Amino acid sequence: MINTHWLRSFCTLVEVGHFTRTAEQLHMTQSGVSQHVRKLEQQLGRDLLIRQGKQFMLTDAGERLYREASSIIESLSSLELSIGADPAFEGAVRVMSPGSVGLKLYPHLLALQRQHPKLVMDYRFAPNTTIEAAIAAYEVDIGFMTQASRLAEVSCRPVAREPLLLVTPAALPEPDWAQLMALGFIDHPDGAHHAGLLLGANYPEFTHSKMFEQKGFSNQISLILEPVSMGLGFTVLPAHAVAAFAKPELIHTHRLAHPVSETLYLGMQRRKPVPNRVKTVLAEVEKWL
Repeated sequence: MINTHWLRSFCTLVEVGHFTRTAEQLHMTQSGVSQHVRKLEQQLGRDLLIRQGKQFMLTDAGERLYREASSIIESLSSLELSIGADPAFEGAVRVMSPGSVGLKLYPHLLALQRQHPKLVMDYRFAPNTTIEAAIAAYEVDIGFMTQASRLAEVSCRPVAREPLLLVTPAALPEPDWAQLMALGFIDHPDGAHHAGLLLGANYPEFTHSKMFEQKGFSNQISLILEPVSMGLGFTVLPAHAVAAFAKPELIHTHRLAHPVSETLYLGMQRRKPVPNRVKTVLAEVEKWL
Protein backbone atom coordinates (compact mmCIF):
# COMPACT_ATOMS: atom_id res chain seq x y z
CA MET A 1 0.00 0.00 0.00
CA ILE A 2 1.30 3.44 -0.93
CA ASN A 3 2.28 5.63 2.00
CA THR A 4 -0.09 8.61 2.04
CA HIS A 5 2.58 10.93 3.48
CA TRP A 6 4.82 10.22 0.49
CA LEU A 7 1.86 10.68 -1.84
CA ARG A 8 0.92 14.04 -0.28
CA SER A 9 4.51 15.27 -0.65
CA PHE A 10 4.58 14.23 -4.31
CA CYS A 11 1.24 15.88 -5.17
CA THR A 12 2.16 19.08 -3.34
CA LEU A 13 5.50 19.17 -5.20
CA VAL A 14 3.72 18.86 -8.55
CA GLU A 15 1.29 21.65 -7.67
CA VAL A 16 3.91 24.01 -6.22
CA GLY A 17 6.60 23.20 -8.77
CA HIS A 18 9.52 23.84 -6.44
CA PHE A 19 11.22 21.65 -3.80
CA THR A 20 12.02 24.45 -1.34
CA ARG A 21 8.53 26.00 -1.38
CA THR A 22 6.98 22.53 -1.10
CA ALA A 23 9.10 21.84 2.00
CA GLU A 24 8.00 25.16 3.52
CA GLN A 25 4.32 24.44 2.83
CA LEU A 26 4.55 20.97 4.36
CA HIS A 27 6.79 22.10 7.24
CA MET A 28 9.51 19.70 6.12
CA THR A 29 13.09 19.92 4.95
CA GLN A 30 13.85 19.93 1.22
CA SER A 31 15.76 16.68 1.62
CA GLY A 32 12.69 15.17 3.31
CA VAL A 33 10.53 15.99 0.28
CA SER A 34 13.15 14.48 -2.05
CA GLN A 35 13.31 11.37 0.11
CA HIS A 36 9.53 10.88 -0.06
CA VAL A 37 9.61 11.08 -3.86
CA ARG A 38 12.48 8.60 -4.07
CA LYS A 39 10.66 6.14 -1.79
CA LEU A 40 7.60 6.37 -4.04
CA GLU A 41 9.76 5.70 -7.09
CA GLN A 42 11.36 2.71 -5.39
CA GLN A 43 8.00 1.26 -4.32
CA LEU A 44 6.44 1.71 -7.76
CA GLY A 45 9.58 0.72 -9.70
CA ARG A 46 9.19 3.79 -11.98
CA ASP A 47 10.84 7.20 -12.29
CA LEU A 48 8.27 9.86 -11.47
CA LEU A 49 10.39 12.95 -12.15
CA ILE A 50 12.97 13.98 -14.71
CA ARG A 51 15.29 16.19 -12.66
CA GLN A 52 17.06 19.11 -14.36
CA GLY A 53 19.06 20.95 -11.70
CA LYS A 54 16.53 22.70 -9.49
CA GLN A 55 13.80 22.09 -12.04
CA PHE A 56 11.92 18.90 -12.83
CA MET A 57 9.42 17.43 -15.27
CA LEU A 58 6.95 14.61 -14.74
CA THR A 59 7.46 11.33 -16.48
CA ASP A 60 4.44 9.52 -17.97
CA ALA A 61 4.26 7.46 -14.77
CA GLY A 62 4.46 10.66 -12.71
CA GLU A 63 1.59 12.24 -14.66
CA ARG A 64 -0.57 9.15 -14.23
CA LEU A 65 0.19 8.98 -10.53
CA TYR A 66 -0.65 12.66 -10.02
CA ARG A 67 -3.97 12.36 -11.88
CA GLU A 68 -5.05 9.46 -9.67
CA ALA A 69 -3.47 10.62 -6.43
CA SER A 70 -4.68 14.22 -6.40
CA SER A 71 -8.30 13.15 -5.91
CA ILE A 72 -7.26 10.69 -3.21
CA ILE A 73 -5.35 13.36 -1.30
CA GLU A 74 -8.30 15.76 -1.64
CA SER A 75 -10.64 13.08 -0.26
CA LEU A 76 -8.29 12.40 2.65
CA SER A 77 -8.14 16.11 3.44
CA SER A 78 -11.94 16.34 3.38
CA LEU A 79 -12.13 13.28 5.61
CA GLU A 80 -9.79 14.87 8.15
CA LEU A 81 -11.94 18.00 8.23
CA SER A 82 -15.22 16.13 8.55
CA ILE A 83 -13.94 13.84 11.31
CA GLY A 84 -12.47 16.79 13.19
CA ALA A 85 -15.63 18.87 12.85
CA ASP A 86 -18.02 19.02 15.79
CA PRO A 87 -20.99 21.13 14.62
CA ALA A 88 -23.46 22.38 17.20
CA PHE A 89 -26.52 22.21 14.96
CA GLU A 90 -25.98 19.12 12.79
CA GLY A 91 -26.42 15.39 13.33
CA ALA A 92 -28.75 13.07 15.19
CA VAL A 93 -29.27 13.31 18.95
CA ARG A 94 -30.77 10.23 20.61
CA VAL A 95 -32.91 10.94 23.67
CA MET A 96 -34.83 8.55 25.94
CA SER A 97 -37.15 9.42 28.79
CA PRO A 98 -40.25 8.27 30.62
CA GLY A 99 -43.45 9.26 28.85
CA SER A 100 -44.44 12.16 31.07
CA VAL A 101 -41.28 14.20 30.66
CA GLY A 102 -41.23 13.21 26.98
CA LEU A 103 -44.64 14.82 26.47
CA LYS A 104 -43.17 17.99 27.94
CA LEU A 105 -39.83 18.05 26.10
CA TYR A 106 -40.48 16.54 22.68
CA PRO A 107 -42.48 19.48 21.22
CA HIS A 108 -39.76 21.91 22.28
CA LEU A 109 -37.04 19.76 20.72
CA LEU A 110 -39.03 19.53 17.48
CA ALA A 111 -39.19 23.33 17.47
CA LEU A 112 -35.40 23.35 17.84
CA GLN A 113 -35.09 20.95 14.88
CA ARG A 114 -37.38 23.16 12.82
CA GLN A 115 -35.04 26.06 13.54
CA HIS A 116 -31.98 23.92 12.67
CA PRO A 117 -33.15 21.24 10.17
CA LYS A 118 -29.83 19.38 10.17
CA LEU A 119 -30.22 18.71 13.90
CA VAL A 120 -32.29 15.51 13.98
CA MET A 121 -34.26 14.44 17.07
CA ASP A 122 -34.49 10.70 17.81
CA TYR A 123 -36.80 10.64 20.86
CA ARG A 124 -38.01 7.43 22.48
CA PHE A 125 -40.19 6.75 25.53
CA ALA A 126 -39.01 3.95 27.79
CA PRO A 127 -38.93 2.81 31.45
CA ASN A 128 -35.97 3.55 33.71
CA THR A 129 -34.28 0.15 33.33
CA THR A 130 -34.37 0.32 29.54
CA ILE A 131 -33.01 3.88 29.57
CA GLU A 132 -30.02 3.19 31.80
CA ALA A 133 -29.16 0.03 29.85
CA ALA A 134 -29.25 2.01 26.58
CA ILE A 135 -26.97 4.69 28.04
CA ALA A 136 -24.49 2.08 29.25
CA ALA A 137 -24.49 0.41 25.80
CA TYR A 138 -23.83 3.71 23.94
CA GLU A 139 -27.27 3.46 22.30
CA VAL A 140 -28.53 6.84 23.51
CA ASP A 141 -26.93 10.26 23.98
CA ILE A 142 -29.21 11.66 26.68
CA GLY A 143 -31.37 9.71 29.09
CA PHE A 144 -33.84 11.03 31.67
CA MET A 145 -34.87 8.75 34.52
CA THR A 146 -36.99 9.01 37.63
CA GLN A 147 -34.54 6.88 39.59
CA ALA A 148 -30.78 7.34 39.90
CA SER A 149 -28.80 4.76 37.96
CA ARG A 150 -26.55 2.36 39.82
CA LEU A 151 -24.57 1.35 36.73
CA ALA A 152 -20.91 2.37 36.78
CA GLU A 153 -21.06 3.32 33.10
CA VAL A 154 -23.79 5.92 33.67
CA SER A 155 -23.17 9.36 35.10
CA CYS A 156 -26.32 10.62 36.78
CA ARG A 157 -27.39 13.91 38.37
CA PRO A 158 -30.74 15.39 39.46
CA VAL A 159 -32.01 18.11 37.13
CA ALA A 160 -35.67 18.69 38.05
CA ARG A 161 -38.61 17.60 40.17
CA GLU A 162 -42.07 16.70 38.83
CA PRO A 163 -45.15 16.66 41.08
CA LEU A 164 -47.37 13.58 41.22
CA LEU A 165 -51.07 14.30 40.89
CA LEU A 166 -54.25 12.45 41.79
CA VAL A 167 -56.60 12.58 38.78
CA THR A 168 -60.29 11.75 38.95
CA PRO A 169 -63.27 12.29 36.66
CA ALA A 170 -64.45 15.91 36.63
CA ALA A 171 -67.56 14.98 38.62
CA LEU A 172 -65.45 14.15 41.70
CA PRO A 173 -64.05 17.48 42.94
CA GLU A 174 -63.09 16.46 46.53
CA PRO A 175 -62.48 12.69 46.73
CA ASP A 176 -62.45 10.95 50.05
CA TRP A 177 -61.13 7.43 50.66
CA ALA A 178 -64.50 5.76 50.24
CA GLN A 179 -65.07 7.48 46.89
CA LEU A 180 -61.67 6.35 45.60
CA MET A 181 -62.39 2.78 46.68
CA ALA A 182 -65.75 2.87 44.90
CA LEU A 183 -64.32 4.44 41.77
CA GLY A 184 -61.45 1.99 41.13
CA PHE A 185 -57.95 2.43 39.74
CA ILE A 186 -56.77 3.01 36.15
CA ASP A 187 -53.36 1.35 36.18
CA HIS A 188 -50.25 2.00 34.04
CA PRO A 189 -46.64 0.72 34.10
CA ASP A 190 -45.69 3.07 36.98
CA GLY A 191 -49.16 3.07 38.54
CA ALA A 192 -48.33 1.09 41.68
CA HIS A 193 -45.16 3.12 42.27
CA HIS A 194 -46.87 6.50 41.80
CA ALA A 195 -49.90 5.53 43.86
CA GLY A 196 -47.67 4.26 46.64
CA LEU A 197 -45.78 7.55 46.83
CA LEU A 198 -48.72 9.97 46.67
CA LEU A 199 -51.60 8.07 48.27
CA GLY A 200 -49.35 6.63 50.95
CA ALA A 201 -48.42 10.17 52.01
CA ASN A 202 -52.03 11.42 52.11
CA TYR A 203 -54.40 8.57 53.01
CA PRO A 204 -53.65 6.62 56.22
CA GLU A 205 -55.88 3.78 54.96
CA PHE A 206 -53.59 3.15 51.96
CA THR A 207 -51.24 0.17 51.95
CA HIS A 208 -50.86 -0.73 48.25
CA SER A 209 -52.58 -0.11 44.92
CA LYS A 210 -54.05 -3.63 44.84
CA MET A 211 -56.53 -2.40 47.43
CA PHE A 212 -58.45 -0.77 44.58
CA GLU A 213 -60.39 -2.65 41.95
CA GLN A 214 -58.47 -2.29 38.67
CA LYS A 215 -60.81 -0.64 36.18
CA GLY A 216 -58.33 -0.39 33.30
CA PHE A 217 -54.72 -0.36 32.18
CA SER A 218 -52.77 1.44 29.45
CA ASN A 219 -49.06 1.54 28.67
CA GLN A 220 -49.50 4.55 26.35
CA ILE A 221 -48.86 7.72 28.33
CA SER A 222 -51.22 9.78 26.18
CA LEU A 223 -54.12 7.34 26.71
CA ILE A 224 -54.03 6.71 30.46
CA LEU A 225 -56.42 9.58 31.20
CA GLU A 226 -58.97 8.59 28.57
CA PRO A 227 -60.84 6.13 30.84
CA VAL A 228 -60.55 8.61 33.72
CA SER A 229 -62.19 11.30 31.58
CA MET A 230 -65.05 8.85 30.88
CA GLY A 231 -65.70 8.31 34.60
CA LEU A 232 -64.28 4.77 34.68
CA GLY A 233 -61.72 5.24 37.44
CA PHE A 234 -58.96 7.40 38.93
CA THR A 235 -55.20 7.32 38.57
CA VAL A 236 -51.97 8.96 39.75
CA LEU A 237 -49.69 10.55 37.15
CA PRO A 238 -46.78 12.99 36.90
CA ALA A 239 -47.78 16.59 36.22
CA HIS A 240 -46.40 16.81 32.66
CA ALA A 241 -48.56 13.89 31.54
CA VAL A 242 -51.64 15.51 33.05
CA ALA A 243 -50.86 18.87 31.46
CA ALA A 244 -50.59 17.25 28.01
CA PHE A 245 -54.09 15.70 28.15
CA ALA A 246 -56.25 17.12 25.36
CA LYS A 247 -59.55 17.21 27.32
CA PRO A 248 -58.76 18.82 30.69
CA GLU A 249 -62.41 19.82 31.22
CA LEU A 250 -63.30 16.12 31.63
CA ILE A 251 -60.89 15.44 34.51
CA HIS A 252 -60.18 16.91 37.91
CA THR A 253 -56.61 17.28 39.15
CA HIS A 254 -56.03 17.21 42.89
CA ARG A 255 -53.04 18.66 44.70
CA LEU A 256 -53.22 16.89 48.04
CA ALA A 257 -52.31 18.17 51.50
CA HIS A 258 -48.92 16.45 51.40
CA PRO A 259 -47.40 17.08 47.95
CA VAL A 260 -45.09 14.42 46.54
CA SER A 261 -42.67 14.93 43.64
CA GLU A 262 -40.42 12.62 41.65
CA THR A 263 -36.83 13.61 41.04
CA LEU A 264 -35.81 13.61 37.39
CA TYR A 265 -32.23 12.51 36.74
CA LEU A 266 -30.09 13.22 33.69
CA GLY A 267 -28.06 10.19 32.67
CA MET A 268 -25.19 10.05 30.17
CA GLN A 269 -22.44 7.61 29.22
CA ARG A 270 -19.58 8.30 31.60
CA ARG A 271 -16.80 7.44 29.13
CA LYS A 272 -18.16 9.21 26.04
CA PRO A 273 -17.17 12.83 25.26
CA VAL A 274 -20.17 15.11 24.79
CA PRO A 275 -20.46 16.40 21.17
CA ASN A 276 -21.55 19.98 20.58
CA ARG A 277 -24.91 18.91 19.08
CA VAL A 278 -25.73 17.10 22.34
CA LYS A 279 -24.71 20.20 24.32
CA THR A 280 -27.13 22.20 22.16
CA VAL A 281 -30.00 19.87 23.06
CA LEU A 282 -29.07 19.86 26.75
CA ALA A 283 -29.11 23.66 26.79
CA GLU A 284 -32.60 23.63 25.25
CA VAL A 285 -33.83 21.00 27.70
CA GLU A 286 -32.67 23.04 30.69
CA LYS A 287 -34.95 25.89 29.58
CA TRP A 288 -38.07 23.72 29.92
CA LEU A 289 -37.47 21.40 32.86
